[in-house]
Amino acid sequence: MKAKFLPLAIQAAMACASTAAMAQESALEEVVVTGTANGSEMRKLDAAFAITNVNDEDIAKLSPKSTADLLKSIPGVWAESSGGVAGANVFVRGFPAGGDAPFYTLQLEGAPIFPPSTLSFLENTTLFRVDETIERVEGLRGGPQPVQDNGQPGLTTNFILKRGHDESEGLIKYTTSDYDLQRFDAVASGKITEGLYYMVGGYVKSSPGVRDAGFSAEKGRQFTVNITKELENGSLSVYHRVTDDHGTWYLPGALNVPGVDASYTQVGTLNRQAQIQVGPNGDVRNVDLGDGRGWDGSVSGLNADFDINDNWSLSNNLNVTQGDADTLGFVPNGGAVNVAQLLANPSADASAVVVGDITGAVTGNAISGDRYLQQFGVWEVRKDIESFTNNLSLTGSYDAFDLVLGYYTATTSVDEFWSLGNQKYYVVGQGGERVNGIACNAADVDSCGWNYDIDATGDMTQNAIYTTVTYRFNDDLSVDLGVRNEEHDVEYSVDEGLTGNISKFVNYNETKTSFTLGANYALNDDQGLFARVSKGFKLPYFDDFRDNYGAFQNGEDLIKEVKQFELGYKASFETVSAYLTFFGNEVIGDTFVAQPGAPAQVFTNEAYGLEVDVKWVHDSGFSLLANATIQETEITESPNNNGNEAQRQPPYQIRLSPSYDFDLSDGMSATLYGTLTAVDDRFSDNGNTVVLPAYEKVDLGVIFYPNEQLSVQLLVDNVTDEEGLTEGDPRNPSAPNGRYILPRTTKFSISYAF
Repeated sequence: MKAKFLPLAIQAAMACASTAAMAQESALEEVVVTGTANGSEMRKLDAAFAITNVNDEDIAKLSPKSTADLLKSIPGVWAESSGGVAGANVFVRGFPAGGDAPFYTLQLEGAPIFPPSTLSFLENTTLFRVDETIERVEGLRGGPQPVQDNGQPGLTTNFILKRGHDESEGLIKYTTSDYDLQRFDAVASGKITEGLYYMVGGYVKSSPGVRDAGFSAEKGRQFTVNITKELENGSLSVYHRVTDDHGTWYLPGALNVPGVDASYTQVGTLNRQAQIQVGPNGDVRNVDLGDGRGWDGSVSGLNADFDINDNWSLSNNLNVTQGDADTLGFVPNGGAVNVAQLLANPSADASAVVVGDITGAVTGNAISGDRYLQQFGVWEVRKDIESFTNNLSLTGSYDAFDLVLGYYTATTSVDEFWSLGNQKYYVVGQGGERVNGIACNAADVDSCGWNYDIDATGDMTQNAIYTTVTYRFNDDLSVDLGVRNEEHDVEYSVDEGLTGNISKFVNYNETKTSFTLGANYALNDDQGLFARVSKGFKLPYFDDFRDNYGAFQNGEDLIKEVKQFELGYKASFETVSAYLTFFGNEVIGDTFVAQPGAPAQVFTNEAYGLEVDVKWVHDSGFSLLANATIQETEITESPNNNGNEAQRQPPYQIRLSPSYDFDLSDGMSATLYGTLTAVDDRFSDNGNTVVLPAYEKVDLGVIFYPNEQLSVQLLVDNVTDEEGLTEGDPRNPSAPNGRYILPRTTKFSISYAF
């Protein structure tokens, strides 16, 4: 993107806002609780930060294939959901990242479900599944969050559960698809006794996967219960969610092989069962890659809100998460080589030393010369995790000011086993089998490439006190100031190589202070402005120490410092709402490790840009949602990439979602809707040597309502079967590998509300 494009885009967005201001008086109002004092309700129009609401009707239309897929509806978020049901990459406006989701926190009912935003092979969306029990999700970018909760300076999404009311209600829903998805959802809520309410729901599902693995590669089930007690001076609610949901881990494929496209996955019936050798003695482990990537565990919590008197209230949000988050998959190592080319020229692939006939290790059949071979590593990662978070806050509200005093504490424990590398040559293709006739594929050779095995355990404790003060000068102008002081303790030990000896040990204690300063000005009842500056931190977790152990031993604190500012315009009228946020940030101390054991690269990144979040509703039944992120990023300090753009951050991404509601005969009605997504060119690496081309994606759907209780939905995702790339080869940018967005799919569902 040329540097002159961003100012022009800002001018265009402000012109749209001026048009919005000519609409009628306010009506499109939304209420938010995330980022507010004590988690209290506030009009979105009155918030001095950028936040987006996605309600259950919006979620039903989007019909996301994963939690990360839903995040695409939030401006400022670049979510790579091409890896399957778990293990997404979630990037936030201008914040640098090479994978996972280092600047993203997922909350349930206002509490982080896992305090670290990312551990290797574990980001927050892996631990959460969207179903009919969700009322809405709120997506907060920046704002006051560097001070509140777990101190997340980037993106926080807060998922709000449905609650019971006096009237009993519920829904049952069946969903199928052209990839043989079989899913059943149900939810019910109502009153138990006076003031005591329930909500229960969940799902069961199975399918071979969007990328057909040839067996039931995606299996899942979930159950959620939420009990709420309304009291004279407040409320008390408890929830418990149990999930067991896994799916094939989709990885980059060889771009130079015919037939490797958006529907390709290497895992299949001829290769899902594999053996690897680990440790110094070459101990053999059997691995079923069909288990893929996912979550088998529970998330539980308690929310309490009490009014102490007319001015003071107390709030407490508690969350406990525990379970297994495992990752098993085929990871490519280097490019693919044609069999005929290899036989004619052994130097075509230096590692593929031919020692006999190239035949299939399972079928015994000869591999024809037009096929391709590639190294695939059988990666096994086992994680047993536990976490506890509690956020206690006391709020005083007076005519001119609000005061919040808070205490946040969190503990995280991880017990993990890794075996990475373990490469062997396989036939490239869905279910492609391991081959005979290659020297390093022999049973007594542990890998054609490299290995990295660890056994590690770690514990982390956070203790933070924070305070925020909001002062109202008058009905139009308010200013808020927040300060947080956090003590961060980590103990971590690693046995690299599985020798039985600890090779890396960490005993870490640091204290940091964050702040945020914001101002909100109401132009009138329907329009306002806000401004905010903040300084926050991403404090180190277990992987940061392992990957940067030498720097840590030399005295580095491994803390990423985040400075950001926001300037926003907001409006809510009868038919139009518009929220425009100009942002800038600097991240000092970001690190990138190409593969385990490689030295870390340290960067400083800067970014600025514009978010657009607009909704227009017309009396005719037509509506339009538009969100866009336009940004410029730059690596300002690095070993050798100064002046480059941040990897995998598109200069622009735009989503336009029109919808048309209309009536039919005999009380029937329908909704036609769709989404056009446009994503700009990005660089696959910080060296800016590999370009990921721009692409456009179209989704179309229709919902038919025969009556008030019954609905039938048909959704075609990626109508044109666009093959956009989300990433290249993160371990080797020069390797001709890449991961496509998911291919065209069709979903059909029927639901009955009661």
